[in-house]
Amino acid sequence: MRTTLTLDDDVAHLLNQEMRQSGSSFKVTVNHFLRLGLLSSRNPPPKPFAIVPRKLGLPPGMSYDNIAELLETLEGPAHR
Repeated sequence: MRTTLTLDDDVAHLLNQEMRQSGSSFKVTVNHFLRLGLLSSRNPPPKPFAIVPRKLGLPPGMSYDNIAELLETLEGPAHR
């Protein structure tokens, strides 16, 4: 299909850079990047990564009231 296309200056500059780097023609370069853009817009964005917190709790008989004692019990005397 033949059509007339008006490009913004920054897009034309990027296309020219890509043509020089790849050695491809203007037609091939434009078709390649249009295809990439159109196909990527069809794919839904990936599901965001989510962390689901859960309560771990403390072992029986321990409390958060005395953190130094808790560390000593859980990690031993060398925790410092």
